[in-house]
Amino acid sequence: MTRLLLLALLAPVVAVAQPMAGTGPAADDEPFIVPRLAGPVVLDGRVDEAAWDAIPTLPLVTHWPSFGEAPSEPTEIRLAYDDEYVYLSCRCYAPPEAVFAASFERDLSTLGTDYLNLSLDTYNDNTTGVAFHTTPTGSRTDATYAGDTGANDDTWNTYWDAEATITDEGWFAEMRVPFSSLRFQPVDGRVVMGLSAWRYLGKKNEMDIFPAIEPNWGFWSFNKPSQFQKVVFEGVRARRPIYVTPYALGGMGQSFDLDAGAGVVRTDDPVTEVGGDVKMGLTETLTLDLTLNTDFAQVEADDQQVNLTRFNLFFPEKRQFFLEGADLFDVDFGGNDRLFYSRQVGLNGGEAVRLLGGGRLVGRVGGWDVGVIDLQTARRTTGLEPTDVLPTENVGVLRLRRPAINSQSTVGGMLTSRLGADGTYNVAVGLDGDIRLGDDAFAELRWAQTFDDAVEGAGLFDSARFLASVESREYTGLGYAAKVERAGRTYRPDLGFERRDDFAAGGAIVWHGWGPRPGSSLARHRVRLIGETFVRNADGSVETVESSASWEGVFTSAASLFASVDVTYDDLRDGFSLSDDADVLPGAYTFASADVSYETPGGRPLRTSVSAGGGAFYDGWRATAGVSPTWVVSKHLTLGGGYEVNRIGFPDRDQTFTSHVGRLRVRAALDTRWSLASFFQLNSAASAGLANVRMRYNPREGNDLYLVVNWGFDTDALRPSTGRPLTSQRAIVAKYTTTFAL
Repeated sequence: MTRLLLLALLAPVVAVAQPMAGTGPAADDEPFIVPRLAGPVVLDGRVDEAAWDAIPTLPLVTHWPSFGEAPSEPTEIRLAYDDEYVYLSCRCYAPPEAVFAASFERDLSTLGTDYLNLSLDTYNDNTTGVAFHTTPTGSRTDATYAGDTGANDDTWNTYWDAEATITDEGWFAEMRVPFSSLRFQPVDGRVVMGLSAWRYLGKKNEMDIFPAIEPNWGFWSFNKPSQFQKVVFEGVRARRPIYVTPYALGGMGQSFDLDAGAGVVRTDDPVTEVGGDVKMGLTETLTLDLTLNTDFAQVEADDQQVNLTRFNLFFPEKRQFFLEGADLFDVDFGGNDRLFYSRQVGLNGGEAVRLLGGGRLVGRVGGWDVGVIDLQTARRTTGLEPTDVLPTENVGVLRLRRPAINSQSTVGGMLTSRLGADGTYNVAVGLDGDIRLGDDAFAELRWAQTFDDAVEGAGLFDSARFLASVESREYTGLGYAAKVERAGRTYRPDLGFERRDDFAAGGAIVWHGWGPRPGSSLARHRVRLIGETFVRNADGSVETVESSASWEGVFTSAASLFASVDVTYDDLRDGFSLSDDADVLPGAYTFASADVSYETPGGRPLRTSVSAGGGAFYDGWRATAGVSPTWVVSKHLTLGGGYEVNRIGFPDRDQTFTSHVGRLRVRAALDTRWSLASFFQLNSAASAGLANVRMRYNPREGNDLYLVVNWGFDTDALRPSTGRPLTSQRAIVAKYTTTFAL
């Protein structure tokens, strides 16, 4: 059966897509030919070469705060290329006090700075693309996006350069992206791509954009590939360099605990490792990554969370190996539920599991997007008993996707496998489709089947998961979404994430959104009504009903406000614990609550978000409040923090639960090469504190020196009666990587 399903997955069971045709109303119907540079350009951020003066400027209009107007400040964006690179430059004129140069930080993601952006739909498929940003400090951010939603993922990194300067006239920037860092399909030396370029003025919340993309799809409208201008590069051929990146690290880890005599025992764990990665272009559109003794020592710690539900918490992926091309491997079933959740690989119970090595293949073959991951984990001892062993495993993922029916529709499939050396196995097969029905109406179809050595006698429907939904994706006007879904009792995607099991559900959303109006302080706002019901498969009884009414608004200043009222019915067969002192008991409950949040404009050195909420909570009450300020002290120093408090009471049972989560981030940088990121957290619910300090020296892409310090604290030690050590664990690691281009 597994073999038949795999063959079905690989077969082109849908109509082959026709060549991409047409663009949205924002772009000209005819593509324009990108001019070649007629002379040399020195990448110094000055934009003073004669070669730039010979290139025509792109015509810009405002995207924010109101659409279609002339830019408030003179702006000259130019696009050009040569045999090796795509170039973008900007003379961003402005009074010195209007320039917002917030940080040297790599992969900066905030509205609290000025930007210059280049976005390219390199496959000309109207759905995917890559983006490159720089700021007045010359900092670099690169990102990918997929699905024509515009939402980007700035965890992707590639090889490119940017330089910027600030003068009395404003700021000036040059960007240079190698064609070897882009995946595209040349035809007789001619390449057609989609293009968007823009300047963002942080203090004014103004975006000046080419082409004239209207803000009709919410915040990410400016990033929709279907609205990009078609451009042509002539005489271009793809290059396929090989990058070899070895690493070496050394350090010491220590853990502290109590022994049987209530004394403190320290365990030392010295570490030395070597390994590396290889990246090579197999074709113009296919990239292979190989990894040996994969290491993630430089990854930032997870944000602490407090769980007020009976469901597992979801943590985002932060490891670079799994982030590149992550959108291709995303087969989601709504919310955080998905067929492949990369944090199931190399992690077990929150502890790292060594990855011996493996590879990843990502790209396009013909009309198919192709993604393959294959990794081998090491055997790991999990306890003192001989049976406390996690066997070595092979983890595999195969992903295929292609356009079908029209240029904004795709169909695809996925196969995941987890094969243990002890004979255990878990295999999941899935099919998915995102079909554009017309205008901004889309249908989503998902189906998955799992096979597990521990499951016997289950029918196919018992081990299946499906979802069918339809939605409109335009922000303004009347919108809707509706879905039905089901997960069987033995559906077990070991490499996926599922919040619930053995259920059926249906839900709907109706909204109305408004865009900017002359004289209004609102840039856009929307009212939404949401309802969803979950039913147990076993007996058809209603488990949960969730309904809410909300309003969200974004102001022309870039401030935002959100308010909601929620009513929940929850029938608990089993209770759950919030702490040692507070529990939610089995029973059927109906309760209502309200929440509100406000975020100040991002284009200011000091900005913050605040939130508050409360109401009934099962047979008790809940109150919560939070604040998250950010202070850009200078382009060399940014301070960020957060504090959240939850207070829950059950008066009839004389139980209370209070949690505090505090965070402090300190980001410092001498320039774009030297940086320091510090992250301090305290979580009273987990009786834990954590300090994560990372120093980075990055003279160029692919060459890094990291010094990482992690320090864990057991806050129960503050109570003298416990006798526990305050330090639970600490580690210091130095890691060096360098890259050779072959």
